[in-house]
Amino acid sequence: MKKSLICVLISTLMFSSMEIVLKAVSDQFSPIQLNLIRFFIGGLVLLPLARHHLKRAGQRLTILDWLIFSLTGFLCIVVSMTLYQLAIVSDKPATVAVLFSCNPIFALIFAFLMLHEKLSRASVISLVISVIGLLVIVNPVNLTNPLGTTLGILSAVTFGLYSIISRWGSILEGFDGITMTAYTFIAGSAELFGLISLTHLRIVSTAMSAVNWLKPFCNIPILTNVNFSHVGVLFFIGVCVTGGGFAFYFMAMELDGVSIASLVFFIKPALAPILAMILIHEKMTLSMIIGIVIILLGSVVTFISNRIQDKQLQNSRPTEVKAAAVGESQPSSQEVSHRSSTTEKI
Repeated sequence: MKKSLICVLISTLMFSSMEIVLKAVSDQFSPIQLNLIRFFIGGLVLLPLARHHLKRAGQRLTILDWLIFSLTGFLCIVVSMTLYQLAIVSDKPATVAVLFSCNPIFALIFAFLMLHEKLSRASVISLVISVIGLLVIVNPVNLTNPLGTTLGILSAVTFGLYSIISRWGSILEGFDGITMTAYTFIAGSAELFGLISLTHLRIVSTAMSAVNWLKPFCNIPILTNVNFSHVGVLFFIGVCVTGGGFAFYFMAMELDGVSIASLVFFIKPALAPILAMILIHEKMTLSMIIGIVIILLGSVVTFISNRIQDKQLQNSRPTEVKAAAVGESQPSSQEVSHRSSTTEKI
């Protein structure tokens, strides 16, 4: 328990500082460029762990696997994380952090619509509570930053969709969370690099420059400002926050189960605004404080439900759980689904 809590603490600090650090360097790097650098480095950090997991499970990647990674990479990196990065540029880091932490709301909806998963009583209660908290924070009657709020919510919606597609891929191919995440990062970074390269073609950049809202995306830089003076912050964003945050999260999951690891994302909606207030002196409004408290109540419901589900899995399959712990068998589809569902609150 002690080792797992240390992993949870480190991962929580990494993820909760993410929006603040990304906002701090937003004037030094293009949002799309920073997105590419962050996930490419993060993917490289997670790759050795993913390869180890594949080797231990006796698995080899196939063309179908890479097609799945291409789909999850596109949804996660190219679409959701691009919207997320643009939201950070347009809005306050604390607001984006809380809005994005609500992505499981949309994941539950997509799971119900696409996978026909039944919503448990705890899931419905948590969903309703989280929606109320989200509405309190957004305050649709008096929107102060409609662009930033819209981008933040869209990033959460598309990440919820990615989470369900990732869960489907995990069950289909029998991958664990770290394998899906690592190769999703690699595939998504490759796709984003390809799209960025297209913006450097004269015919494409000319066409984009003719449309006002597309002008900022012409000739997106790749290595601009990637130099010695920025190596520290890029190391922190890529290695510590993106790669390390996930690595310690999955270590906590392996040490003490899904429910303990999921504490990372239940704490983030409260910790991120506090860090923003301390580090960059960002003010928290009364509506945000109330909304955060409401969302945390929803997280408590989910945490208790996950803890109960963990115990049920352990009690129902003691032999296979023991075998999986020493690498003798692959996790069941139920376990893979339960594990991958906790990655929905990056």
